[in-house]
Amino acid sequence: MATINVTDESFKADVLESSKPVLVDFWAEWCGPCKMIGPSLEEISDELGEQVTIAKMDIMENTGVPGEIGVQSIPLMVLFKDGKAVAQKLGAAPKGQLKAWLESEL
Repeated sequence: MATINVTDESFKADVLESSKPVLVDFWAEWCGPCKMIGPSLEEISDELGEQVTIAKMDIMENTGVPGEIGVQSIPLMVLFKDGKAVAQKLGAAPKGQLKAWLESEL
């Protein structure tokens, strides 16, 4: 399952009201580390798609949600379960580390 793009407008329905956990990657086009982890998140989405939805939110195009939850540095990945943020990981990491962290939080 490929990653999905979420916006300020779709965040409530796509993330907070989701029936399964959602990992939101807050990123921006100018962020080098964000671009580095993009392909890894796509692969993890394919591998763990039955357990978790992986979503991406461009903080330059969507400023409401990142401001509300206090995104100050990117890449920032926040895992939401049952409408609540339950874990977060700041910064880029190799795919194996990202996947292991996510699996430990699911």
